[in-house]
Amino acid sequence: MTTTQSDITLLDGGMGQELIRRAGDKPTPLWSTQVMVDHPGMVGDIHRAYFAAGATIATTNTYAIHRDRLVGTGMEDDFVALHAAARKEALSAKADGARIAGAIGPLIASYRPDAHPPLAEAIVLYREIANLMGEDVDLILAETVSSIEHASAVLEGARICGKPVWIAFTLDDTDGTVLRSGEPLAEALDVVGAAEAVLANCSAPEALDVAMPILATAGKPFGGYANAFERITKAFLGHKPTVDALKERRDMGPEKYADHVMGWVDAGATIVGGCCEVGPAHIAEIAKRLKEAGHRIV
Repeated sequence: MTTTQSDITLLDGGMGQELIRRAGDKPTPLWSTQVMVDHPGMVGDIHRAYFAAGATIATTNTYAIHRDRLVGTGMEDDFVALHAAARKEALSAKADGARIAGAIGPLIASYRPDAHPPLAEAIVLYREIANLMGEDVDLILAETVSSIEHASAVLEGARICGKPVWIAFTLDDTDGTVLRSGEPLAEALDVVGAAEAVLANCSAPEALDVAMPILATAGKPFGGYANAFERITKAFLGHKPTVDALKERRDMGPEKYADHVMGWVDAGATIVGGCCEVGPAHIAEIAKRLKEAGHRIV
């Protein structure tokens, strides 16, 4: 454990649940994608809320914009336009000195390494998205990576745009030493040579507590951003799930969540933030605690 004062990158928090909360619309399998059509400007407002809370990176609302997720929605021809809209929302909110991270979520479904396409097919699909990011983003953030093959595919595909790539692994909620595939996190780090930072995300904060010392062995900047779900339900692992299959943890308010984050920082993490059900109030509390501890948010 270290108490050294550090430069800390503060990521934003979750987007999908915050959009649903503000829009008041019933969740659909498109998650936050439909909201950009029905409520233009709302994504930008949430980016601004996170910047106001102290975040220094806005993550584009592109996590779920995959061709496979648009099948059967009537939006199959809007793939490129939706990506452009998400980047525009982030750029509209960008504060001085802030950065934009282009999010690439998992193909087919989150938390389902068994459903991920074969390596060669996945590389082509991830490459298409990274190429769309172009000059609009400062880095690529490969999120919720649930297997070693998934990691290999997204890292290979993402490098086409020439921007730094950060990779974030999703962990077993009850065992932070393994990915959701069951593969050891330590073995996953063997394939992250092309990444400039390694993170854990969209897992229970307690799992990230365990993962931090393992991530530290990669010899790269590391950190994490957890979710505040009670658990990943069987209903959510089904075909085209909606977010109302998941419940918010009532014991993971801003102060409690920040306790976990400060533990990660004490373990050497320099990139922290929040995922699903972690909102602007959580990020504001983290920013406050970091400053009180003498860290500089960059």
